[in-house]
Amino acid sequence: FLAVSVYSARELGAPPDRTRVIYGGADPARFFPDQSIDRQGALFVGRLTPHKGVDRVLAALPARASLRIVGSTGHDPRLPERDYPQLLQQLAATRNVHFLGTAADDQLPQLYRSASVFVLPSVERTCYGRSIRVSELLGLSVLEAMASGTPVIASRVGGVPEIVTHGETGYLVPPGDVDALHDALARLLADTALARRLGANARETVLERFTWRKVAERCLDAYALLTR
Repeated sequence: FLAVSVYSARELGAPPDRTRVIYGGADPARFFPDQSIDRQGALFVGRLTPHKGVDRVLAALPARASLRIVGSTGHDPRLPERDYPQLLQQLAATRNVHFLGTAADDQLPQLYRSASVFVLPSVERTCYGRSIRVSELLGLSVLEAMASGTPVIASRVGGVPEIVTHGETGYLVPPGDVDALHDALARLLADTALARRLGANARETVLERFTWRKVAERCLDAYALLTR
């Protein structure tokens, strides 16, 4: 069995002695930092569905901070989840928040490298009270942000703690904890030197462990075991 994280292997019930974790990757030649760009605000990239917890980051956003939200809607056919995008618009009404819709693939690198911080506020219980049994299996958007030299603030859920090191490449916060999310955002948005240091560490982590070449090597190692 090949799994994208230890968490996903555990959730799938894969036998440990027959499972290899290969993770996912990001292309560092496509996603890279640009020192000439003035980084601004926070960025979210993902589906606008309740388990992503975008409502929490809207509640946590520090005063005068900006947030860009990139993502598609229409993933929840039933009420009340179907109205989640409208709820986000209401929560953002008086804030410096920009809904950019779905971004083309060639727009993503610029979005990542122009943000001061990337945020993935996924939750285990949505704002509608529904429990999420299986959360983030890994988080490719996190790896793309890290490759771009952008520090990450993410919920400590699923496979995310396997790629984000708290205090070194970003911050991990308890899922749904608005106060912790606010404090992490406020700290990184106010301290550009800290954000740069964590962002540099994040890119180095991708180069060391999470390029697609590294993923391919792990795949080949796993296949080699089958021939022994």
